[in-house]
Amino acid sequence: MSVMDLADMVKALEEEFGISAAAPMAVAAAPSAGAGDEEQTEFSITLADFGANKINVIKAVREITDLGLREAKELVESAPTRVREGVNKDEADSIKTKLEDAGATVQVA
Repeated sequence: MSVMDLADMVKALEEEFGISAAAPMAVAAAPSAGAGDEEQTEFSITLADFGANKINVIKAVREITDLGLREAKELVESAPTRVREGVNKDEADSIKTKLEDAGATVQVA
C-alpha cells in the first residue's frame, strides 16, 4: 500500500465511523494538564539555624526524633539539615512550632 492509499483509507474510515484519527492525542494530553493541581501530602522539616538557644533546640530535636543526646547535638550543629521527612501537614506544623518555640529557624517543604 502506498502512503496515498493509506491516507485515503484513513479518511474513509473516519467518515464511515464518525471518528477522528487526531482524537487520541488530545485525550492523552488531557491528564497531564491536571497533574499540577495535586496537593502536597508529605512534608520535610529542615532546621535552617538553631539560634541563640542551642540547648533548647537540642532538647526539642531529641523529643521529635528520639535521637540520643550526641546524635541530636550533631544534627543541630550541622544546620541547615533535615530533621524529619515524609510527615503529614499536621505533624509538620507541630514539629515546626516546637522547634520555633525552642528558638530555631525552621523551613517546611
